[in-house]
Amino acid sequence: MLKLTARQEQILNLIKDAIENTGFPPTRAEIANELGFRSANAAEEHLQALARKGAIEISPGTSRGIRLRDHAPSASGGRQMALPHPALMQLSLPLIGRVAAGSPILAQEHIESNYNVDPALFSAKPDYLLKVRGMSMRDAGILDGDLLAVKKTDQARNGQIVVARLGDDVTVKRYRKTGSLIELLPENPDFNIIKVSAEEDNFALEGLAVGLLRSWN
Repeated sequence: MLKLTARQEQILNLIKDAIENTGFPPTRAEIANELGFRSANAAEEHLQALARKGAIEISPGTSRGIRLRDHAPSASGGRQMALPHPALMQLSLPLIGRVAAGSPILAQEHIESNYNVDPALFSAKPDYLLKVRGMSMRDAGILDGDLLAVKKTDQARNGQIVVARLGDDVTVKRYRKTGSLIELLPENPDFNIIKVSAEEDNFALEGLAVGLLRSWN
């Protein structure tokens, strides 16, 4: 059985108590505050060590994305049963990487992996995660490498952030429609507005952004 340090046992028990008492694991900041760490980064280092030892699982980019493993070693040396909140387990999302021209965005060859995430993180239930490429939405807080949670739809309101297909490309932009003119607006002055007609065959709305995950690594 893997052995934990006294501090790791303390953090593991803190996580267990938080789940038992509130239904959710603690945030890094809450762990740091409880144990007197100077910053949340110190808590993150201990969590990563626990994950390497198989005591917990961490969902990247979520403040409460910590789940106990059913084989986690306890402070007494026995077996500690997992106490995951149902919300942390009920949503498994495919991660979409680069999209090949002419094929559906959820085609199997586009799926890089799957993430288990807490649905409470999102404004609506997403259907997939899309890996963001580039910095055109920088000023909206969407950065290169982020995972955008997307709900499949072919409808959007002005001002919403959408995933759109333009010929061979898939892009993330803010949506604006005036009559039959659709404008895809970047959130970075270094990028140009994209203008298309709603009737164009090479344009399609693939989905609506409903949340964002950012890796801790």
